[in-house]
Amino acid sequence: MRFLVHLETGLPPDMPDQERSALLDAERTRGAELVRDGTIEHLWRLPGRLANVGVWRAPGPDELHTAISSLPLWRWMTVRVEPLATHPLDPSRT
Repeated sequence: MRFLVHLETGLPPDMPDQERSALLDAERTRGAELVRDGTIEHLWRLPGRLANVGVWRAPGPDELHTAISSLPLWRWMTVRVEPLATHPLDPSRT
């Protein structure tokens, strides 16, 4: 299944810089793993905020939840997920 996933992170403003940097580094590492294993198919930044939108692939919602909650910044994220279905007018279907 494919899912449209919106992630927005709100780190505490008083978080120490060293902790913030370590978390962001760990997030990049885990994100790269999810890209390599095919869980994240497409990803776009949302300029001006610590947010992104992407197309994720998982066998089902439970596995998607496991993947998203494996992100180091999960604790500070607001997540919105929308399951995707094929559209009859999708150009890639012809």
